[in-house]
Amino acid sequence: MNQNRRNFLVSALAAPAFVPRSAWGANDRLAYGLIGAGGRGRYLNQHFQQLGAECAAIAEVYEPHMQQALKDSPNAKTYVDYHDLLAQPGLDAVVIASPDHHHCPMLLAALDAKKDAYLEKPMSYSLEESQRMIKAVRGATQIVQIGMQRRSAPLAFQAKQIIDSGALGRITMAKPMWNWNISKPLDNSPLPGKLDWKRFLGSARDRDLEPMRFRSWRYFWDYSGGNMTDQGTHLMDVVQWFTDSGPVRSAICFGQAAKNTGSEVPEVFCAVFEYGGLMATWTLNYCNSYDNDWSIEFQGDEGTMIFNSTGLPKNPEPVVQVAGPIPIEPHIQNFLDCVKSRKEPNAPVEVGASGISGPHLANIAFHQNRRARLKLDATGAI
Repeated sequence: MNQNRRNFLVSALAAPAFVPRSAWGANDRLAYGLIGAGGRGRYLNQHFQQLGAECAAIAEVYEPHMQQALKDSPNAKTYVDYHDLLAQPGLDAVVIASPDHHHCPMLLAALDAKKDAYLEKPMSYSLEESQRMIKAVRGATQIVQIGMQRRSAPLAFQAKQIIDSGALGRITMAKPMWNWNISKPLDNSPLPGKLDWKRFLGSARDRDLEPMRFRSWRYFWDYSGGNMTDQGTHLMDVVQWFTDSGPVRSAICFGQAAKNTGSEVPEVFCAVFEYGGLMATWTLNYCNSYDNDWSIEFQGDEGTMIFNSTGLPKNPEPVVQVAGPIPIEPHIQNFLDCVKSRKEPNAPVEVGASGISGPHLANIAFHQNRRARLKLDATGAI
């Protein structure tokens, strides 16, 4: 193989290039409300403010989370019910960072309130919700960005250019994986501080409070699609985006809860996805002490690309290795810019629905212990 032509490294370690919205001037400063002030919500809140937006309101059902969020946004008005936040005058947009089962009703309520929205991934709780959300957004005039930050990352654009150039030849296999060593029994000790449990449950089935269901809501099927849709949204979206694969055709999945005692959700699993002309394997292991990172290997008949964030050495060396951070700032900035320009953001609802479709299908296969197939109508809808 001609190494001068084929063997190269793409890195994106430098800070991303973007112009903060604060440079637009004080009169253009976006005022937003934060719905859901857990760890991810507070993280987004910090970065939205760093880019010049103003947090004017916070809705949160758990009082300690609210108090922590107010440290970053002391002048924000506070609410327990997000509907009250949406009624506050002067808000341009909302940032929704709630558990998955709240995403659809909160987005629909935001659209009804004429608010632009930045909605954390995974976009939906089910395939059916994805279609409802697309229909609602396309029937409105609001800007909606799904929090899939790889869609705005300079590193991802560089990696896609390599594939688009034909350097890998025909890609027939993609291998996304996510390895962390974080699994442990769930904490069911009493919660400090006040929690509005009924509002946390929302549309989920009614039950008595179990603290671990609030602390670790992603590990219960009533509130999320588990680790499959959490990390799978990011990586399976990249697989489909980079390869132009079209929608997933079928999926199988096997998994187990290994060390996360109390959880309903596996933290060790393998899924296989069938696309037209492409196969993809998606593995996640939160009990793995080696290779502690995410990565995607794209296997072509003329070359291989490994897309990850650390640039870990491989033996033998890959033909192409793409490594670097996936910052959140460009994705938030893209949303802020689109709120002003009214242009389509980098991760609209169709991208959110497509990225989550494979993981949703894999969860169906897991629950039903069978191969699950995705059926589309003549318009391409599920």
